[in-house]
Formats: sequence, structure tokens, C-alpha cells
Amino acid sequence: MKILEVFFDYACPFCLRAHELLDELISSYPQVEIKWRPCEAHPRPEAYGFHSDLCIQGMYFAVEHGMDLAAYHDRMYRAALVDKIDIEDIETLSDYVSDLLDRDTDAFSNALREGLYAEIQKNGNDYAYERSGVWAVPAYRMDGERLDAVENIGVTKEQLKAFLEHSNTHLRINPQ
Repeated sequence: MKILEVFFDYACPFCLRAHELLDELISSYPQVEIKWRPCEAHPRPEAYGFHSDLCIQGMYFAVEHGMDLAAYHDRMYRAALVDKIDIEDIETLSDYVSDLLDRDTDAFSNALREGLYAEIQKNGNDYAYERSGVWAVPAYRMDGERLDAVENIGVTKEQLKAFLEHSNTHLRINPQ
């Protein structure tokens, strides 16, 4: 199994497009497991549009509580880029995902309010920008290979497919 690290930000329109492309392509690569690496394109205290830190922290809640991660991703992209809700308001964000929660929204909103995933989210930014060399999202890492977006352009379907194909041809088969 190969691990594809996907660096993304829910508030990035280029990440949304890349997410749709990956959804379209990934079924052709069953040997690839995705490791989601959310990171803010413009982390606090930078003042640039809405900050997606609460969306990212919510993703860690979703993972820990067994939520449908694909549905969560879709919802957060829609929240930030389509419906343009206030993703910096905990109650608004909690109401927006309430139908995805098996329990009431209190657990989700309390986790965000208490900052239960804030350190993980901050560490994700550090991992992306300080240790993985990400300079623009979306970005991909697999087996020492990298595919980085062109700032304000993103990645194309052809680039992503070529990246997955290249990694596919370098599958390591361990003899038993």
C-alpha cells in the first residue's frame, strides 16, 4: 500500500477543484491510501479572507468520531466556497454539519470551543510548511515524490493523473 499525502485547505478554490479531480481518479489506484493533511493557505494571524482552522479542527473530530469523511470534506468545501457561511463561527459551523453527526451538535461545538484539536491543527500547518516543503495548496507527497500546485492556478487533472501513474509504476513488491 502506498500513502498519498494530500495537503489542502477547505477555503481554497483550487483545493476544491483538486479534491473533485482526486475523487474522480483515485478508484483507478486501489494500492493508494490517502492521508489527509489539512493546512491553512493563510494561517492566523494573516488577514486574508476567512480562516479555515475550525473546519480543519472539525475534520479531526470527524475522524475521531467515525463520521463519513468524504461527506465532511464535501460539506466544508461547500460551506467555505459555495454557501459562504461564516466558517469562523462555531455555532454556525456546528449547525451546518449537524445532519452528519450521529449525536447532537453539542459534542462537535464543545470540541471546537474547547480547542480540543487546535494543537493538532497547528501542528498540521507546521508539518506542511516547515517539514514537507509545501508552499501552495493543493500539494501531494508520495514515496519521496511531490506535486505542488502553481499558486493561484492549482493542479490539472493531467498533472494529478501523471503523478499517480508515476507512483503506480514504482510500486515496491516485497517478496515473502
